[in-house]
Amino acid sequence: MITVTEATATAGALKRLSDEGVSIWLDDLSRKRITSGNLAALIADRNVVGVTTNPSIFQAAIGSGEGYEEQLADLAVRGVTVDEAVRMMTTADVRAAADILRPVYEATGGRDGRVSIEVDPRLAHDTRATVAEAKQLAWLVDRPNVMIKIPATLAGLPAITEVIGLGISVNVTLIFSLDRYRQVMDAYLAGLEQARERGLDLSVIHSVASFFVSRVDSEIDKRLTALGTQQALALKGRAALANARLAYAAYEAVFADARWSALAGSGATRQRPLWASTGVKDPAYKDTLYVDELVAPGTVNTMPEATLNAAADHGEITGDTVTGGYPQAHADLEAVERLGISYDEVVGQLEDEGVAKFAAAWDDLLATVTASLESKGVDSE
Repeated sequence: MITVTEATATAGALKRLSDEGVSIWLDDLSRKRITSGNLAALIADRNVVGVTTNPSIFQAAIGSGEGYEEQLADLAVRGVTVDEAVRMMTTADVRAAADILRPVYEATGGRDGRVSIEVDPRLAHDTRATVAEAKQLAWLVDRPNVMIKIPATLAGLPAITEVIGLGISVNVTLIFSLDRYRQVMDAYLAGLEQARERGLDLSVIHSVASFFVSRVDSEIDKRLTALGTQQALALKGRAALANARLAYAAYEAVFADARWSALAGSGATRQRPLWASTGVKDPAYKDTLYVDELVAPGTVNTMPEATLNAAADHGEITGDTVTGGYPQAHADLEAVERLGISYDEVVGQLEDEGVAKFAAAWDDLLATVTASLESKGVDSE
């Protein structure tokens, strides 16, 4: 983790990124990051204005055991179930991070200063259970700057609408396809319309749509490499950026139409695109690729700390690198399709893999906490 002095010395690129209208969120959270003052330092010195979490992040944090010993002991004495123990620890971390970010939330009118926590990933294909879990998480964290993460599965779409309609802010996660992203924006608008019908204050309901980036390149690059032709290899590292840029074009279109204008007139806020999975997977690519090349106003870039450090050290922020690239983005995805690589197949596979990965991380976390509770002589079943 960085020190305050190191952060101050290298904040120039991050400030330029913020000045371009990109909100920098940290894609990580742990008890140690909270209690050590590291999160506060990142906010003060590295332009971090939000935090995202997911099951993999909590599995790594709680799996390390560092900072959780006392709470685990108390939970064991109480004889809680493993599911309750996990939720008590994760919501405690999110609540503490939300308190640290509360001044940012107040200063930005709720736009930033947000901390996200995800519904149980095992519920990704169950609409009713997802809604119930989202309501419970919002109640447990009990902070106005929490965002509940709901996956953009087919079952997740109506859950997004219902949860937004109840006035709960939502971070929609695991978006890979342009069609699904349009459905997500529609679900958000439908939720706002429900909230308006209920007489709720639309201005306090916020949402981001987490559009995953690097995993698209990982899968399509693998297929391009297998083809091995000069034409195929020339397209490596271009599909993810093309996909994200066209997502921003879709965002611009949706939030310029009459349906949105009516909601904006009632005080609603736009659902901002959030670039997720922005750490490069291929070491051949510049480690700030998905930061430098996805600069556009009104977006969020959530970064793992390694990417944040790299962007601070040698990021090249040269202005908007999205809106001028629509023709090339269309051309790149069309070229991939012409080589026989199905876009629909790839994004469908990535969604399935994303849900499975988070569910596996959750299962690992449950196993780790079960072992910790049992080591203290308590049956966690």
